[in-house]
Amino acid sequence: MEIGLSPKLAKKVYEGDGGSYFAWSPSELPMLREGNIGAAKLSLHKNGFALPRYSDSSKVAYVLQGSGVAGIVLPESEEKVVAIKKGDALALPFGVVTWWYNKEETELIVLFLGDTSKAHKAGEFTDFFLTGSNGIFTGFSTEFVGRAWDLEESDVKTLVGKQSGKGVVQLEGSITLPEPKSEHRIGMALNCEEAPLDVDIKGGGRVVVLNTKNLPLVGDVGLGADLVRLDGGAMCSPGFSCDSALQVTYIVRGSGRVQVVGVDGHRVLETTIKAGNLFIVPRFFVVSKIADPEGMEWFSIITTPNPVFTHLAGSSSVWKALSPSVLQAAFNVDSGVEQLFRSKRTSDAIFFPPPN
Repeated sequence: MEIGLSPKLAKKVYEGDGGSYFAWSPSELPMLREGNIGAAKLSLHKNGFALPRYSDSSKVAYVLQGSGVAGIVLPESEEKVVAIKKGDALALPFGVVTWWYNKEETELIVLFLGDTSKAHKAGEFTDFFLTGSNGIFTGFSTEFVGRAWDLEESDVKTLVGKQSGKGVVQLEGSITLPEPKSEHRIGMALNCEEAPLDVDIKGGGRVVVLNTKNLPLVGDVGLGADLVRLDGGAMCSPGFSCDSALQVTYIVRGSGRVQVVGVDGHRVLETTIKAGNLFIVPRFFVVSKIADPEGMEWFSIITTPNPVFTHLAGSSSVWKALSPSVLQAAFNVDSGVEQLFRSKRTSDAIFFPPPN
């Protein structure tokens, strides 16, 4: 039985006064379970506060909209308070405790993509909250909490039971959270919209790759990522990950068409993709996209920190490396057809501008 590859939208998991949390379900997108990938979104209103938590999965976070503050505590390390804004990517290894806050009018939306190979449920993140109605200390007896924190029983009940919110709350009154420090961004966050371009094709598209060079923590996460912006009507060359990596793609903006070809030359997906869609390309399957007139932008994680891709069209394609006689034999064509084929796409790499 073939696994469904159709793109899906996230579903709301829970909400509070401060915002909502959404996730993609393996029951609707089976490739999440098959590939051991989790995907979720956090949306915070003004003064929305995502309570401190840790997860059973390593993740890459990507800020889709707005600006705010992220608190990050690595194991046996001090808290780092980082200013975040649209386009920022953060690597969140195992054991990291995080909190998120939005003090602006604009909704803060953060995408999480990660590896669930060590998670409790394949294809799903499980968060463990430090506080709130489902916080871990609500499960311990008063005696245990009191012994752990050296508190009287009455103080334990006040401390543990006061926060009635779950996951996301709205801060009111005089609470002032710590201000972000610019030095805390170093090594913790990279803005993909402002970073140097790894690929820039006029009329075609642009790519920023997130790897161990520009964000070393992705090595701890075990994932690479990229932000791709495809111009209106442009095409992304058919290609595949040649190091057994899965591609997990979230459409940030715009729309377009996608085709995926798998085993025995079978087209396993042909559909329209639009903002908010998530879809996954299985290992070694070949994928290509064509943007609609308004263009298309997507953020992807690849299940290796320094991915390698093979492209099947363009100046850097594998065909250009093969000898003419091999191409003649492979396609069963004469030298004239082979020379015509080889003479095309000699300058365009990866992205192809729309036809004139």
